[in-house]
Amino acid sequence: MWALYKKVPLWQKIFLGLVLGLITGLIFKDFAIYLKPLGTLFLNLIKMLIVPLIFVTLVSGITSMDDLSKMKRVGLKTFFIYLATTAVAITIGLAFGYIFQPGVGIELTNEETVIAKTAPSLIDTLLNIITTNPISSLAQGNILQIIFFAIILGLSINLAKDKSKPLKDFFSSFSEVMFKMTDIVISFAPIGIFGLMAWVSASYGIDVLYSLLKVILCVYIASLLHMIFTYGLSIKFISKLSMIKFFKGIIPAQMIAFTTTSSSGTLPVTTSNVVNNLGASKSISSFVLPLGATINMDGTAIYQGVCAMFVAQAFGVDLTFSNMLTIVLTSTLASIGTAGVPGAGLIMLTLVLTSVNLPLEGVAIIAGIDRILDMARTTVNVTGDAMVSVFVAKSENELDEKVYNS
Repeated sequence: MWALYKKVPLWQKIFLGLVLGLITGLIFKDFAIYLKPLGTLFLNLIKMLIVPLIFVTLVSGITSMDDLSKMKRVGLKTFFIYLATTAVAITIGLAFGYIFQPGVGIELTNEETVIAKTAPSLIDTLLNIITTNPISSLAQGNILQIIFFAIILGLSINLAKDKSKPLKDFFSSFSEVMFKMTDIVISFAPIGIFGLMAWVSASYGIDVLYSLLKVILCVYIASLLHMIFTYGLSIKFISKLSMIKFFKGIIPAQMIAFTTTSSSGTLPVTTSNVVNNLGASKSISSFVLPLGATINMDGTAIYQGVCAMFVAQAFGVDLTFSNMLTIVLTSTLASIGTAGVPGAGLIMLTLVLTSVNLPLEGVAIIAGIDRILDMARTTVNVTGDAMVSVFVAKSENELDEKVYNS
């Protein structure tokens, strides 16, 4: 039996754990609550990897790009593709909210006072990226500051040339060790995901899902279509690669993103999938993926669009075309301005609602199903990170198509 289990592909084991966890939580509700520690253990293992993996692989990735013009080119491609896909995502979210009208028939009350959460200004966000204490940033897990310090360190190693070769070799070896450690942790994913899904389904049940089913369906279907058409067709027609191979290669990362609701937490698995399954070079993936885990919010943008339409419809507010353009612009820019901020999804939603004068009381209602929606939007975010990595790697001739098509 164990020999047979070992032959089953990892993504199938993860999917089995997800389904069994869902069923266990719905049928054995009282028992399933106690399975959460299995998921917590797995999450802790994943979190253990995040900071060293981002720091070491990013430094290693930059030192492998000796050509500074190449690094500039890769950086600009990555940044603008993330912005473009975010704009498309918010448009899809608004379209779904407009067509399917999830807020019609749902009465929202103004009894609960919701205080708008303010995001730091873009200037403050940019200034805060520059760390005054790299060791403290690493200890606190401040991803944006870690990314900035890693980029500066990698550039400095390149500029030092031959004198920095021992340090360059050290980070290269260290990154290989981190990839092996990631493989070890991923092997526990089916058990961890089983525990997480059992807890989620037992905690939320069917009743909570049914009450706001239209909102959930809109977010999930819009997310699925964005992944298929925006990501899949970009892979097929621009990169000239198989979209089926792409999605098959990142299923493990999608499963873990769906259950953990953390793009940063899924980063070790995403990196492993993009390198080992899709054939992107480590130098490209080590640069693109940490950046994407921080600023790529396509799934969150879809969520903003659907929820903005939901709140407007529930309160009887008619949004004009200019209002919708304002939402698109606000959401796209907010994905940068709230990068690395805890609770970025909720902050972005309050920003979007405020930008078009929609009642913030709607946030309180959405918060009740936020975990369910977060599962979809995180999956989209992680899929987008992988797509951009493949796209950039292909454009830079750093994609091993034999690995991709295997």
